[in-house]
Amino acid sequence: MYIQAIGRCCPKPHFAANEGKSNYENPVSRGTEKGLTVLESLGAGALLGATAAGISTCFIKETAKHRYGKAGLIGLAVMAATMLLTLPAKLYDTKLRAFTREKEMDVFSRDRELKSNLLSEVDKEVKDEEVSLDQKINHYATMQMATNGAGILIKGA
Repeated sequence: MYIQAIGRCCPKPHFAANEGKSNYENPVSRGTEKGLTVLESLGAGALLGATAAGISTCFIKETAKHRYGKAGLIGLAVMAATMLLTLPAKLYDTKLRAFTREKEMDVFSRDRELKSNLLSEVDKEVKDEEVSLDQKINHYATMQMATNGAGILIKGA
């Protein structure tokens, strides 16, 4: 559905959707989600490794040769162990969440596309001069109630 500003050149909104064309692209990217998860795990591992390296400097004697090098190696080992233990579970959870979000977005987009198609049909009917005014009002009211979420419509004589 294309939305245009109301002005002198376009006096009324136009609800017609692209017929037969779906230009929807799902905004959920599994690659981006995976990359962010790896980056998050790397950051957590680096934080834990730096903490372990800082603590290990307290336990290594000051007279030891390459004291900070040994502490750095201990920090790297803790970081690698953290990443090896946490990354697979985080990737699995991310894959499940991304799949769920993709499906939710697909349902949302199909709902929007259906509403757009229905609005285009109502718009065509309003422009048609052969359809009676009562029928136009009835269909418009039905569309408004469906859009607003009121499921019960009482049609009387």
